[in-house]
Amino acid sequence: MADDDSGEFRAGRTGLIVRIPEAEPAVRAWRDRLDPSARAGVPAHVTVLFPFLDASRIDSGTCAAVAEVIGRHPAFETQFAHCGRFPGILYLTPRPDGPFRRLTEAVAERWPETPPFGGRFTEVVPHLTVAQGQDDAVLEEAGADLRGRLPVSAHVSSVDLMVHDGTRWQRRASFGLR
Repeated sequence: MADDDSGEFRAGRTGLIVRIPEAEPAVRAWRDRLDPSARAGVPAHVTVLFPFLDASRIDSGTCAAVAEVIGRHPAFETQFAHCGRFPGILYLTPRPDGPFRRLTEAVAERWPETPPFGGRFTEVVPHLTVAQGQDDAVLEEAGADLRGRLPVSAHVSSVDLMVHDGTRWQRRASFGLR
């Protein structure tokens, strides 16, 4: 979800993610080594919205509203067949990515005070982060290894609410797609 050096791993921080357990065999060793969020308890995932509301603002009414927004969207199949890069970051690219974009747009529209990634980017690109904060040589090595492990296909049927407890990320709730 966030870079460990950014100060965004703090108690009460939340995010909405789509877990991709099918990708774990391909990415786990790299993520454990090169992605601070993996070491903090976040599974292989595509972020729907981060940061979301502070944990103190999430009650049963909020969870019901999240469930309603998420539940309007159908479950879907996706595939990760290629690696992509942002500066210092290696990720897997989902295809199709439209369902992820629609989930992000729907949640951000319902809670406009929580723009994706704090509003830092003009376009949100759905992705599964494998490594971040690394130099090009490390990213090239990881990418070369991953290309031999792809494609990974996944069935997406839910969105998880993750909460940072001050030490690790924990799943607080799961919301089903229709």
